[in-house]
Amino acid sequence: MKKIFGIGLFIVIVLLIVQTISARQRLKLYWFIPDGVRAEPGLFNIYKWADEGKLPNIKRLMEQGSYGYSFPNFPSHTPTNFATLLTGSYPEIHGINDGPMRALDKPLDAVTVPGFRSTSKKVPPIWKTLEEAGYRVAIISVPGSTPPEVNKGVVLRGRWGGWGADFHAVNFETKGNLVQRIKQGRAVKLFYFGPQLTQYIDAQTPSGWTNPPQSYSAPMEVTLNAWGAIVYAYIYDSSNDSQQNYDKVSFSKDKQTLFADLIQGQWSDWQPIILKWKAEDQEIDVDSDFKATLIKLDDDGFFRIRLFYNNLNRYIAQPEEASDAIQQHTGPMVDFADNFPAQLIYYPEDKKTFQDEADMSFEWHRKAVAAVVNEYAPHAVIHDIYTPNQMLTSRWWMGYVDPASSRYKDVSDEEREELWQEVQEMYRKLDDIIGEILAVSNKNTYIVFTSDHGAVPVDKDVFLNNVFAKNGWLNFSIDTQTGEPTIDWENTKVVYLKMAHVYINPHGLDGNYQRASGDEYERLRQQVIDALESLRDINGIKPLAEVVKWEDAKNYMRLDPERIGDLVIANAPGYWWNEEMTDDFKIFSDSQVTGYKQAIKAKEVPGMWVPFMIAGPGVKKNYYLGDEPIEMIDQYPTIMTSLKEKIPDFVQGKALPIFE
Repeated sequence: MKKIFGIGLFIVIVLLIVQTISARQRLKLYWFIPDGVRAEPGLFNIYKWADEGKLPNIKRLMEQGSYGYSFPNFPSHTPTNFATLLTGSYPEIHGINDGPMRALDKPLDAVTVPGFRSTSKKVPPIWKTLEEAGYRVAIISVPGSTPPEVNKGVVLRGRWGGWGADFHAVNFETKGNLVQRIKQGRAVKLFYFGPQLTQYIDAQTPSGWTNPPQSYSAPMEVTLNAWGAIVYAYIYDSSNDSQQNYDKVSFSKDKQTLFADLIQGQWSDWQPIILKWKAEDQEIDVDSDFKATLIKLDDDGFFRIRLFYNNLNRYIAQPEEASDAIQQHTGPMVDFADNFPAQLIYYPEDKKTFQDEADMSFEWHRKAVAAVVNEYAPHAVIHDIYTPNQMLTSRWWMGYVDPASSRYKDVSDEEREELWQEVQEMYRKLDDIIGEILAVSNKNTYIVFTSDHGAVPVDKDVFLNNVFAKNGWLNFSIDTQTGEPTIDWENTKVVYLKMAHVYINPHGLDGNYQRASGDEYERLRQQVIDALESLRDINGIKPLAEVVKWEDAKNYMRLDPERIGDLVIANAPGYWWNEEMTDDFKIFSDSQVTGYKQAIKAKEVPGMWVPFMIAGPGVKKNYYLGDEPIEMIDQYPTIMTSLKEKIPDFVQGKALPIFE
């Protein structure tokens, strides 16, 4: 009997091994789409870097497949171009004109069609089509993938789709005289209308601490309250030098036990925490983790502290158990560095914190490749990491490495070389992830590497709503405590809203938005066009690249006419339309960041281009597509052709001639 049982057990084990091997052999696609990866034949020539030995895994992909460049659709940023990549169609078909979209018959004072939400797309993305064809799909941190649209596969987080318990990092900073708070205005909030990303608070006299560290200046206490959980920070002076010299912060969850004692620039280990998630009409306790870092601490006690929360939990994964299964291999998730709008751009010390988070995010995503493949043996993986975008559009790099920037000469050659080394290190970490993808792939796997857009230098913010206010078309007030503007919609006729839309109604924009018409409307619309056309900066340079009326945008810009303003506007490289209003009515201001990508006509701007690489069975090897970029709509049908799958009727792209 024991012998029979042993034989039976052996057969079961063999069958399980065979099934696992078979599932891995069926892996057909690994589509890696890191966000904001610039690549062009000139300055960011990653293929040259690969030939020089700096990117060995990209070099392997070049040798094993076909490669070249691709350019994004207008308005050249994340939600639009992920939707384009994943559907093979223009916004006129998939409907994602922008991130924060407005719609007819809805008020303009709130986003009515979120571009990052899966349900906002008008046609199904590739993961739905592949699942219907029998593929098991894994989706890692891809915008537009949540709420999940696959039933049998795996979804890890997804970005900004309004699904699941998504906890963003929070900064805590000395409130003081409110100067910095007012300077940030609405930029303290996720996408300007979501949860707060920086809190301004003042320290208090400590109370209730058990055996706190000795302080040679009067200690201070800060209560760090975010996501329904409190962490206490004890600020003290450890130097016995008869001077006020605050230099350390201790952290505790209960004022009884310290879990970290940090100097400026240090991080704590991961700590368990229970966070609160408000889901519809209930509040749910979520088991999570967090890390604390002391970004900045001045001698006088000025503090800037950051709590980073685990980006993955059972309520933002499908199936729920995937969260624990993956984190057994990867640890808590650090999805990407910083936030949007950027918070780590205001003090020199912010740069190190950004770099620390970037390193942690690349490490997590590198580990996630094998973790997902080994745990779930998917037939297709679609994987994104947002950190490249965060780096190239941050304050610290693009303006000083790209000669097109007005800030290029603000650093020495030696400083610029160091910045280039940091940028290329980011590309090396992308290359490491590609190395992991190669390691888990086999001869039946198609590996595709691309991105949604590049990035170019930005010099000036252009405050269009101040322009409209000066012309008497927009009325607003400013909160003196926060710097946040409030629009008087009833008495506003013209407004600019992200990323490229101007809404116009001579009778006011209050209530549900409707397209106006008639002579009065056309006169006002032409006056707005004239105002935009006449804008010049102090050097006489025109920030407007193009203005298109809504009725022409479908044919001319391939945008969905139901989800655009009365005018669609493109900015010239170096200028960034800013939605904010200020009490001084300024029009131009130096940008706080030095890189961006929004509302640029990308084909004519090589800095906006991205890599396109594909390797796999039947793909031409070491085949360069040339210096001219392909359209993003062509990637989807190329992939489907390689997989020998039917291309849906709504797809507007064409398969590339890259097959042997």
